[in-house]
Amino acid sequence: MLTVGLTGGIGAGKSEVSRLLVECGAVLIDADRIAREVVAPGTPGLAAVVEAFGEEVLAPDGGLDRPRLGSIVFADPGKLAVLNSIVHPLVGARSRELEAAAAEDAVVVHDVPLLTENGLAPLYDVVIVVDAAPETQLDRLVRLRGMTEEDARARMAAQASREKRREIADIVIDNDVPLAELERRVRDVWAELVRRARAPKDPAPE
Repeated sequence: MLTVGLTGGIGAGKSEVSRLLVECGAVLIDADRIAREVVAPGTPGLAAVVEAFGEEVLAPDGGLDRPRLGSIVFADPGKLAVLNSIVHPLVGARSRELEAAAAEDAVVVHDVPLLTENGLAPLYDVVIVVDAAPETQLDRLVRLRGMTEEDARARMAAQASREKRREIADIVIDNDVPLAELERRVRDVWAELVRRARAPKDPAPE
């Protein structure tokens, strides 16, 4: 098994890369999706979030009001740290369960938005960073996700810098390119991942 940490700044196109890797044959463990599952209605995770932030972060249906919670934590690093301290251990435990269930020769891709911020690179055999220029990220967040420019900039600022992400990368995928070029790059990366998965285990790649 080869474990891959996939990360990138918000709006860089990490979800598109993860989709393409799955098409190639990767087993995807999506930290964002798991993060939603561990704070679903009725879970201990949601109870802990409500205890920390109050019932104002609940939607009328009893689920988590994500935009409301986001507006609170992304404006306050201390509150973001509190939320992360609740959610991240739950996500980590569930991710390990899913990885253990994968086939022995699988390429397991962990889609982890905050991999850099949380110092998780050593957990993976290979770290892939999806990279895009900040102006590209901003354009996608405003144009495609409907964020205000202020909100988009705040979310970008809450993450590690582009330089910090690139420092921990074994492989960088440039996503300031047309989709056809991105697809070609991902296929090349997949071939390299399969090669590493089948090779005898060496020390972590340089």
